[in-house]
Amino acid sequence: MKSTMNLSKIHHIAIIVSDYERAKEFYVDKLGFEVIRENYRPQKEDWKLDLRVNDSTELEIFAPKNPPKRPSFPEACGLRHLAFHVEKIEEVISELQTLGIECEPVRVDEFTNRKMTFFFDPDGLPLELHE
Repeated sequence: MKSTMNLSKIHHIAIIVSDYERAKEFYVDKLGFEVIRENYRPQKEDWKLDLRVNDSTELEIFAPKNPPKRPSFPEACGLRHLAFHVEKIEEVISELQTLGIECEPVRVDEFTNRKMTFFFDPDGLPLELHE
């Protein structure tokens, strides 16, 4: 029986960061995501930053006080990494390097036969580029 739920798009992806200003600089100033909303939530004593990935997907950044560290690297249960599609991976890597962001060596995904690499946000969250 086919589902009628029509879960056809990702609305948002939420991540928790340890340092709000450092994360904002990384995701907005370096990676270039556009700020949609930026709110301090006094009841939770944290910041919530909503960023535009594309017309249908947002990246939510939560910055609570003293969040727990990632339990293991990188294979903790739960979110493994975020992957972003790019057209020309070498050009994106070059741009990241000019911003002081190092990438792992490019390799070819054995299943898609596409180029890919990883880099990391300030808290060590793996971010993938996939061509």
